[in-house]
Parts: sequence; structure tokens; C-alpha cells
Amino acid sequence: MSDSIRAKRIRRTPMLTVRNLTKSFTTPEGAKVRVIDVADFHIDPGDQIALRGESGSGKTTFLHLIAGILRPNSGVITIDGVEMTALGESRRDALRAAKIGYIFQAFNLLQGHTVLENVLLGMSFAPGGADGVRARAMLDRVGLSHRLQHFPRELSTGQQQRVAVARALANRPKLVIADEPTGNLDNRNTAGALDLMKDTCRECGAALLLVSHDDATLARFDNVRDFTEINRMDNASRTPWGQPRKSGEAPSRIVE
Repeated sequence: MSDSIRAKRIRRTPMLTVRNLTKSFTTPEGAKVRVIDVADFHIDPGDQIALRGESGSGKTTFLHLIAGILRPNSGVITIDGVEMTALGESRRDALRAAKIGYIFQAFNLLQGHTVLENVLLGMSFAPGGADGVRARAMLDRVGLSHRLQHFPRELSTGQQQRVAVARALANRPKLVIADEPTGNLDNRNTAGALDLMKDTCRECGAALLLVSHDDATLARFDNVRDFTEINRMDNASRTPWGQPRKSGEAPSRIVE
């Protein structure tokens, strides 16, 4: 067998693997309501995948489970060969800092710190610690080298989003998670922000998992999957108490 044929048969180790993952919440009445039931999901190194999911579908909960922010009731999550679900809290935090970059919809920038300090503080939790040279390089990459000493309140919404991208990628993560990252941007800034995010992840060799309900955002990805096909729960049409949602009723934040 030739080396080329043998190489094609070698399967890459997934960057993220999810197996038989479940998560339930307790209602005020004490009832248990399952909102996540994912049998199998994986992302290979360098992949860029978008998940389509409406509010209330459980997509934010799913991302929080992947990042180790929430603990599942059952199932296995493996990040770059490390079983996160087998780790205690401190080791989960360490794995998240070393392997995962998280871009929040609200950006979650520290308002009392400068742009540069926000990136440096994000780096401080990783094994290598804060690296001023790397932080400045990432901010230059996202076009903010002239804003290092500005505070978030002095930036436009689009600029704040770029800070969030720089912070998420500063530690050279293997996986970047983006939760509705364009939700606070206008249409003019959305395309540029997504291109920046995708290009920067590609340059850094990071896999990208993005969730959104916005068609314009999803249209910029070649690999788009419906979260309802991954999550076996019919959350989009049910309230957290398991009853069918009335027409026009807003979904509870418990299963965002």
C-alpha cells in the first residue's frame, strides 16, 4: 500500500468529542427538565462549524458544557485528547484556559481595564501566563494597535468585539467557541467581524464552533448544522417546564 493511500486512511483525532451528553435543570416546582441530550458530536482540528439554533434551543447551555463552565448530568466531553468531564473544577479551569477561547455575545470585557489589560488578564490563566508581546501582536492583528490604552467604554461595539476576538485567541487555543458573536453588531459590521474571526482562527490553527440564529451569520459558513438535529430535545417548541410553548411566548433563559 502506498504512503498516500495509507495517509488517507488515517483518521485525524478530533479536537472536540461529545458522547451521550445530557443536562437537566430543576424548575421552581422541583421538577427535573432535560434540555441537552446529544448522542454524538465532534469537531476535527481546524474545522469551522456553525450551529443554527433559535433562542431556547439549549445552544448556550451546550457551549457552557463544552467549555466546562457547567457540569453535565452524564456523558463524556473530550478536548484535544483530554477528558474534561473526568476533571475536577480546578483542572477544568486550567484546561479551559489552555485549550479553549470563548467569545461571548456581550463580549464580557472588564470595563475598568484597558484594551491591552483585558487581553493580558485573559492570558494570565493559561500555563504560559500573560505575554505582552503576544497580546500586542493579537491586538495589532485585529486592527487595534492604536487603542491599547483605551477603555471598553471608549470603543465602538465593533471594536469591542475585536478585543474579544483578540483575547480569545491570545493563548493560542485549540478550540474557539463563539456564542452569537454578532448579536450586538449592526449589519455593516457583522460581515467584517466574522471574516476576522474565521481568518484569525485559521491563521492560529484553531477550530471554530459558532452558534447563531442569524441567517446572515450562518451564510458565511460552509459547514452549518441545525442544533435540533444534534440535540435530541425539542426545546425550540417547549418551555423549561416541558409544556408546549404558546404562540409568541418567549423562551426561558434556562435553555438558551
